Amino acid sequence: MLHIYRQIVSLERVRPVVIARKRENSDRFPFDEVRLVKKPALHFLRRIWFKQITDRPLKISARETRVLQGVLADVNAQLLHVYFGHIAVLLLPLLEKWSKPTLVSFHGADVLVDMHKPTYRRATQQMLALVKGVLVRSESLQRAVTELGCPPEKIVLQRTGIPLDVFPFRERPSPPNGEWRLLQAGRLIEKKGVATTLRAFAKFHEIFPASIMTIAGEGPQLEDLQKLAKELGIASAVSFPGFVSQSELRELFYSSHMFLHPSETGRDGNQEGVPNSLLEAMATGLAVFATRHGGIPEAVENGVSGVLVDERDDEALAKAIIFAAQHFERLSEMGSAAATQVADKFEQAEQTRRLEEIYLRTIA
Repeated sequence: MLHIYRQIVSLERVRPVVIARKRENSDRFPFDEVRLVKKPALHFLRRIWFKQITDRPLKISARETRVLQGVLADVNAQLLHVYFGHIAVLLLPLLEKWSKPTLVSFHGADVLVDMHKPTYRRATQQMLALVKGVLVRSESLQRAVTELGCPPEKIVLQRTGIPLDVFPFRERPSPPNGEWRLLQAGRLIEKKGVATTLRAFAKFHEIFPASIMTIAGEGPQLEDLQKLAKELGIASAVSFPGFVSQSELRELFYSSHMFLHPSETGRDGNQEGVPNSLLEAMATGLAVFATRHGGIPEAVENGVSGVLVDERDDEALAKAIIFAAQHFERLSEMGSAAATQVADKFEQAEQTRRLEEIYLRTIA
């Protein structure tokens, strides 16, 4: 994930070494210190046994544990940082044998998904007892991890870092002839609330027929969302460009006037931390129209740097974006405030400095 890559390569006071199952996109993410530990030949059988037959979280085998111990010894690792809670559960056999400190980062879905199942909840609680510290991206995740039984003194708020030089602020002029450009970017999955976006945009498009909605990203909901756009009569005004590169996304930010991200809690309990695309859009000067969900209210101040509505409330979302289009000066003010908010709370250099302090303090 791009935000993890940015975090790793910005570290200066410690030497990061990445351990992964496989290497992909090395041209987009150049980094030399990577150690590969491939899945064992019978991994799929273990997965079926754990997940489908016994309904327990998957854990690595004794052989994989020994291989990982060898890698950690070879690089003389002083601290292990595991990204995502469910990966830390997978690594429980290693954490039980690893004598040096471990940190785990929670990002969103890895806190709440499957926690209604006793075996998954117990395994997560066991993992939380073994690690030295827990990093969370938002206060909402902090509360969720506390409710799982993690001692509050173990938890540290470590926000996503946004490189402001990559997403500099830029003023947007008022669009001519009502040619509004609205944008949402992210995976096309339930918790992103894209269906709510389309329903709200349909109402917006009735008033501003020259407007265009871009949904950048790919995912399992694509066909359903395209079908919904047709049913709403807005298919010709909605673009689904699929996955876009970082430079393409940045250009979409600058060519847009509003950013929508009406996240909602999935049926499996999946929630957001603070979406990266939302923060990047804000950094460029886009006002955000989102929901009171997860960590979003920690980034978007309602009525100041954007507008927040209740989850799945397309009526309220439509009213908000229509009002903003009718009061461009107010929209411009919110965009400026959004950029300031990201600079104050999510600037990458400061978040990297904080992470290095956590690492060094934990090692000490």
